[in-house]
Amino acid sequence: MTLAVLGAGQLGQMLGFAATKLGIDTCFLDPAEAPCAAQAGSVIQAEYADTAALRQLAETARYASFEFENVPPEALRVLEAQGLQVAPNADALQHAQDRGVEKALFDRLGVPVAPYRCVDDLSAAQAAIAALGVPAVIKTRRFGYDGKGQVVIRHAGEVAAAWQAIGAQPAIVEAWVPFEREVSCLGVRSRGGETRFYPLTTNTHRDGILRLSVPSPAGDLLQSIAEQHTRRVMDTLDYVGVMAFEFFIFNNQLLGNEIAPRVHNSGHWTQDGAVTSQFENHVRAVCGLPLGETSLTRPVAMINLVGQMPSEAVWAEHAEHLCVHDYGKAARRGRKVGHVNVWADTEAQLAQRLTHLATVVKPFEDG
Repeated sequence: MTLAVLGAGQLGQMLGFAATKLGIDTCFLDPAEAPCAAQAGSVIQAEYADTAALRQLAETARYASFEFENVPPEALRVLEAQGLQVAPNADALQHAQDRGVEKALFDRLGVPVAPYRCVDDLSAAQAAIAALGVPAVIKTRRFGYDGKGQVVIRHAGEVAAAWQAIGAQPAIVEAWVPFEREVSCLGVRSRGGETRFYPLTTNTHRDGILRLSVPSPAGDLLQSIAEQHTRRVMDTLDYVGVMAFEFFIFNNQLLGNEIAPRVHNSGHWTQDGAVTSQFENHVRAVCGLPLGETSLTRPVAMINLVGQMPSEAVWAEHAEHLCVHDYGKAARRGRKVGHVNVWADTEAQLAQRLTHLATVVKPFEDG
């Protein structure tokens, strides 16, 4: 059995490793010359819209998926036309590619969100700021990630500059939410509609990039509400695979931020702290295999490694209580080059380790 994956970055790499453990081969399509997922399977080097390359990919596989949401939905339809079972489907991908369409879906399903307006030009952006007030955030409707494509507006006079900063393209303007924390709910849905969920995960960002993810122990009061929202979205989209739903917590209420129709950075801790990792469960769902258990096995956290990989000596003190995942990428400012999962016997012990590791990782951050 072979799984085709559009995209061969680190998420594809980890999907490939998970597939191998299940006895499934992986073939990737990616325009990059030497993508890191080449460690996990064969790679066809071509653009995602290259019909001939897609047909070549289809000849090798029975199932197909993707590792990030900026692949063209038409590519999924080409693979489907070649007889592959593709998941998530093109409709789910299209909803996640446009923040305006995404927010409209949340509204329709009754998922609370921060006040927002869709805007197509500068005058509409200025009108949205007049209606929503400042501070506010303007975000491109498409192709934004890791803080890119968004600008905080603190004064009405900054709208024109912000509009130019995002490329003067269709956007949404959102009221600023002074949230207490940002969380993600990772769920997985099978082809038969079975759903399972990982513990709600608290995420800490800096400069728009995720730096730390810590799953909640049993008993988080918002877990069931997050699951209800995520399940409603997955069922509506007839979704298959892992989905991450990011929320802001404000006044003990969940406000929907965005969905990611794929395995997600905030779920990397599942590799070393859950019965079944998000990567294995995504492969299982896409390939029609039974879903694995998603429960937490021990207190665990994930630290993103950004800029350059720390030396092995950095981890020596905690070597028995962590696992370093190196993506094999060259160092570059702002680039995610790996992550480290850290675990402990108790929450207090985990907090102590995280405090220490934060100090030793910092000198390596951002090159």
